[in-house]
Amino acid sequence: MTAERVDAETFASFLETLRRFVRERLVPAEAEVVETDTVPAAVLQEMRELGLFGLTIPTEYGGAGLAIDQYIEVIRELSWAAPAFRSVISIGTGMFATSLKAGGTEAQKAEYLSRAAAGEIASFGLTEPDSGSDSAAMRTRATRDGDGYVLNGAKRYITNAPIADFILVMARTTAETLPGNAHVSGFLVPMNAPGVSVGKPDSKMGQRGAQTADVILDNVRVPADALLGGVEGHGFRTAMKALDGGRLSVAAAAAGYGARILDSGLRYATERKAFGERIANFQLIQAMLADSKAELYAAECMLRDASRRAAAGERVSIEAACAKMFASEACGRIADRIVQIYGGAGYMAEYEAERFFRDSRVYRIYEGTTQIMQLVIAKAMLRELDQVA
Repeated sequence: MTAERVDAETFASFLETLRRFVRERLVPAEAEVVETDTVPAAVLQEMRELGLFGLTIPTEYGGAGLAIDQYIEVIRELSWAAPAFRSVISIGTGMFATSLKAGGTEAQKAEYLSRAAAGEIASFGLTEPDSGSDSAAMRTRATRDGDGYVLNGAKRYITNAPIADFILVMARTTAETLPGNAHVSGFLVPMNAPGVSVGKPDSKMGQRGAQTADVILDNVRVPADALLGGVEGHGFRTAMKALDGGRLSVAAAAAGYGARILDSGLRYATERKAFGERIANFQLIQAMLADSKAELYAAECMLRDASRRAAAGERVSIEAACAKMFASEACGRIADRIVQIYGGAGYMAEYEAERFFRDSRVYRIYEGTTQIMQLVIAKAMLRELDQVA
C-alpha cells in the first residue's frame, strides 16, 4: 500500500473548515458532553460527514488518506475542543487503522477500514486488570477450536467500549511466553458477538464523554479469518508499530488543548479586575502567561518536527517520546497556571479552568507515562552510544 498525502491547498481548506467546526459546533456542545458523559449523536453524525473518522484511512477504502504530519495537525486543531471529540475518533484513526494497514489481510482491510472510514466506532483491547504493555502477564486466551477460535478474558480501560461497533483484541494463542511477544495475536471481534459484554462506563477524574469501560470475553467464538493477518503471533508486534503515531497524537492533543487553556487564561486576565485595573497588567500574571506561551511554542515545534520526520519515512521513536513527554507535561503546567490566574474562580466548577485542569492530567499517563517516556528516550540514547562505540 503506497503512502498517501492530500495536496497542500485542499488540506489548508479542510483545516479552515475544521477550525470553524470546532469553535462553532464542538465548543458549544461541551456543556452537553460534560452533563451526559457522551458525545451527542447529532455531533457524531456531523463528524462523520466531515470525514473525521477516516482521516488516516487510505482513499481506496473511503478514507481521506492523510499523511502522518497532516493527521497530527488535524488532531491539534480538533483538540481545541473537549477531549471527548478526539477520543471517539482516535482509536479508529490510530491504533486500529495502523494495525490493519500494517498487518491485516486484504479482506480484513476491505471490510474493517471501510467500516471505520464510514464512521463505525473502533476499540482496541490490550490492557487488562493485571497487565498493560507487559504482554507476559496477559491472561486473555484465544484457543483454536475447529475452524475458528474461542476467546476468554477481560480487558480494562478500553476507550469507546460502551459505543464501539468492533474491537481489535490482543490475546494469547499459547500459554508459553515467547520471544518477541510471539505468544500474542490480534483478533477482530464485533462488539455484538455472543459472549462479548461491556462493563459500566468508568467514572474518571476528567475527560467526560471520552468513555472507557471493561470488555469481558466469555467463550466468544470467532472464525479463523478474524485472526489479524491470518497469522498467529503477529498481533502484539503489529500493534506496537502504532506506538509512535499514538504518542504523536497524544502530544498533539496536549498541545491543542494547551492552546485552548492558555487562550482562556489570557481572556480572563484581560477581563478580571483587581485594585482598579485588569490583572493582565500585573507582572506576575504576565510571567505565567509568558511561560505558558513559550512552553506551548516549544511543544508545537517538537510536534511538527517529529511528525514531518515520520512523514518522510524516518523512524521517530525518540522524537515521538520526547514530544509526548514534553507536550503532556507542558499542558499540565499551563492548566495549573491558568487555575492560578483565575484565582478562587479557578477552583469552582462553574468556570472552565478546573475542568481544564482535570482533563489535562491524563495526557501524562496514557500512551506511556512520563516515566516510561524517560526510559524509552534514555535507553535509545544508550543504544545509539553503544553502536557508535
